[in-house]
Amino acid sequence: DSLKATYASLRPSRQKTGCGVCVGGAGWRKSYPVTISEIFIQRNLIFSRQLMKNVSEACPDITRIYSIGKSYQGLNMYVMEISDNPGQHEVGEPEFRYVANMHGNEVLGRELVLNLMEYLCQEYKQGNPRVRRLVTETRIHLLPSMNPDGYEMAYKQVRGLRDGWLGYRRDTGIGLNGNFPDLNTELWDAEDAGLVPHKNLGVISWMQRYPFVLSANMHGGELVVTYPFDMTRTRKYKELTPTPDDAIFRRLATIYATSNLAMVDNERRVCHYDDLMKEGNIINGAKWNSAPRGMDDFSYLHTNCFEVTIELSCDKFPHAVELPQEWENNKEALLLYMEQVSNFQGIADAIISVDGINHDIRTASDGDYWRLLNPGEYEVTATAEGYHPVTRTCYVSYENNPTLCDFRLTKTPKLREILAKGGKLYKYLNISLSFLPLLFPSFVSV
Repeated sequence: DSLKATYASLRPSRQKTGCGVCVGGAGWRKSYPVTISEIFIQRNLIFSRQLMKNVSEACPDITRIYSIGKSYQGLNMYVMEISDNPGQHEVGEPEFRYVANMHGNEVLGRELVLNLMEYLCQEYKQGNPRVRRLVTETRIHLLPSMNPDGYEMAYKQVRGLRDGWLGYRRDTGIGLNGNFPDLNTELWDAEDAGLVPHKNLGVISWMQRYPFVLSANMHGGELVVTYPFDMTRTRKYKELTPTPDDAIFRRLATIYATSNLAMVDNERRVCHYDDLMKEGNIINGAKWNSAPRGMDDFSYLHTNCFEVTIELSCDKFPHAVELPQEWENNKEALLLYMEQVSNFQGIADAIISVDGINHDIRTASDGDYWRLLNPGEYEVTATAEGYHPVTRTCYVSYENNPTLCDFRLTKTPKLREILAKGGKLYKYLNISLSFLPLLFPSFVSV
């Protein structure tokens, strides 16, 4: 006999007005006979590891599996790297990461990341030009489960309507997203004080070891993309707290939200109480739900990586039958968001100035330039018409090799001004937006 379970899948598009929480017009909880194998095809730890192994064997030239550490219960946290030169950082090639399943009972991101591994492998082998460009121009890192302990706990509770908190925290009762060093705490002080859980230490080391440029952290329970800061400056529960890069964060969040089929569905109902559709399905994290010591803020302040949080679905643990549609809802958004990390365009004829030396040079047609300097430390400024000038410190070594010093200049067209002021993006602008470069690097060899 098949083992039966009870589940209730709450789909906002089917909720009825005036009945609180409904499923298909019936009461909020209803029993259905469901076999374990039908529960979301939830790939438990053994299955997911085998899937990663299968992908790696199918695409050995572009994949690498590595562990960033172990969980509290000793489970390895495996990452799939996808690149044309796996295991190597290539100069000028940006690094990207997707992180899922931080909260063990929020599983859709985990399934999407596993699907994404298979998709990139298959499409690369079939010659998909878009995927081939992604793989050759970006070093992609995919972490399907940051909280394997919590996931296994939630997975073993074989019920469709799962405990809202089971698996959310680690075994010691500590939630992972609230246990990164906060905005003003030094990393190693926090570690010495025992404030950072095992899994966080592994992820923090990972974040510092690789020069990530862009990231997204996948959650569940809502349909919205949030961006830093997640912690209010005044310690109030909810208050708009933008970063200096608020315009860029808004654009990144908007790109995902406007290409996610579920988020742009004007007929859908709100997930809970907040009507985030009025916000364009993006919101400043501190304004929505202030959370100190979060991963997004840590990534922004303590590394060079910009990260947003994607709340993927109203259901934290959706049913198997919903997985194919959820993949379709998110596939384009997953690809388009990744493309932002390498959607760069060199700036021709930009002026490169070295402080204290009254002689400027200009960039070539592809943004490259070379500036001869003696070994030492220099303040260098890149200026181009229509862009904000950028000044940074460049170090020239004594080695007989060129020293790279890249500049990323931000353009401020009308569209970015609208986003910076909190304006919404109309659907027809999404196509144009996808071709608007986020950052414009020039490459310096000195």
